[in-house]
Amino acid sequence: QVQLVESGGGSVQAGGSMKLSCTVSGDIYDSYCMGWFRQAPGKEREGIACISRRGDSVYYTDSVKGRFTISQDNAKNTLYLQMNSLKPEDTGMYYCAADFCSKVVVTAPVPADFGYWGQGTQVTVSS
Repeated sequence: QVQLVESGGGSVQAGGSMKLSCTVSGDIYDSYCMGWFRQAPGKEREGIACISRRGDSVYYTDSVKGRFTISQDNAKNTLYLQMNSLKPEDTGMYYCAADFCSKVVVTAPVPADFGYWGQGTQVTVSS
């Protein structure tokens, strides 16, 4: 079992920055992949960034490329999402997720492929 707990959400004005953290506990392995997902009001949950714990694969969806950075500190079992130049359309609930890399497509992360989820943290960007 893997437990994930997100933190760092809140409210920020457009153009601002925010850093989300996801603390991981339980039976996490180097063969896992970690993802950040976002669910805007009235929309489906989408994968916005993904990274292998080995660090050899990283993915960003087009809408966040150049603005968001996914990173990890495996020694601290923590996943991060640094978000810069935030836009109102970045508003939503942000979730971290994990599962074996063999079960997910790092370059096309979809919620159905990830078996472990955090409870989510709300990010609100005002114009």
